[in-house]
Amino acid sequence: MPELPEVEALREFLDAHLVGKEIARVLPVAISVLKTYDPPLTAVEGAEVTAVGRHGKFLDLTTTGAAGELHLLIHLARAGWLRWQDPLPSGPPKPGKGPLALRTALTGGDGFDLTEAGTTKRLAVHLVHDPGDVPGVARLGPDPLGEEFGPEAFADLLAGERRQIKGALRDQRLIAGIGNAYSDEILHAARMSPFKPTQNLTPEETTALWTAMRTTLREAVERSHGLAAGRLKAEKKSGLRVHGRAGEPCPVCGDTIREVSFSDSSLQYCPTCQTGGKPLADRRMSKLLK
Repeated sequence: MPELPEVEALREFLDAHLVGKEIARVLPVAISVLKTYDPPLTAVEGAEVTAVGRHGKFLDLTTTGAAGELHLLIHLARAGWLRWQDPLPSGPPKPGKGPLALRTALTGGDGFDLTEAGTTKRLAVHLVHDPGDVPGVARLGPDPLGEEFGPEAFADLLAGERRQIKGALRDQRLIAGIGNAYSDEILHAARMSPFKPTQNLTPEETTALWTAMRTTLREAVERSHGLAAGRLKAEKKSGLRVHGRAGEPCPVCGDTIREVSFSDSSLQYCPTCQTGGKPLADRRMSKLLK
């Protein structure tokens, strides 16, 4: 799943390739991709892309045209991706069982495709007058890399929370942009169990967790800086230290990285670095380490 660092890199890439260009057409291919119908997608035909922004994991393409200012919001979900094409294939895309979900064609002949692998279709595109009109954007928490999001603001967010820290980091209503992979990476950097209750965090642990979060995300953004969209997935995978690396040695202590599996996801961690050497029970609904 693309998370904050990859979406920020896509924002940067699109800012360089889209801003100042005119949209010819936006063509939905998968029936599930378009989540709004008013204004219609035809409202951006002939409009100029004036800015590319990011809200958590949402990309925000601002357009200005005959319909005024509109925002094309894109959420890539778990298996979605953006593929830039210069030039785009000739002829309209054909609906079918392939991964293509939506095509955005520019008047110059280039543009991008949104694709989604697998059978569970969650990729979402909204065309709205204001980003806040999209519920997923309206309820986002603060951006963890925002200048105003210091350790005190982080501590205030966690105050009153009573759940495991892994779930808190992934909650987009609490903090925007962190998913399964980077929450694993942050907790490894903080040397903290993914199942430690938030209410048990000391002030020193809260500050250490904030520092690990900022450092991990900033380093990931820096690694992705300047990369073409097609190289971002490989860069993310190569930069991860524990997530997706079960059975491999921990790069810090050499212990074997372990995994806990759930119904639709899994997490990875280092017992020596994070849980005092104790492996977590890998069974659903187990009594997890506190």
